Amino acid sequence: MALFLSDISSPDTYRVKNIQGADTTRLLEMGITPGIDLKVVRKAPLGFPIEIKVRGYLLTLRESEAKCIEIEG
Repeated sequence: MALFLSDISSPDTYRVKNIQGADTTRLLEMGITPGIDLKVVRKAPLGFPIEIKVRGYLLTLRESEAKCIEIEG
């Protein structure tokens, strides 16, 4: 069963396994690539957006973007 960034419930560090979907190019351009570790810093009270730290900088992702990122961790 695949686990996506949109499915997580608690802040932690995860490894990107795969990126798929409509926002793939955008996410790759932002530096989110398979094999990289990312840290979930916080989630908004209703779940989205999600703030992550990747490659030393902070990004905020929409639900649609988080659903494209398959993770393991």
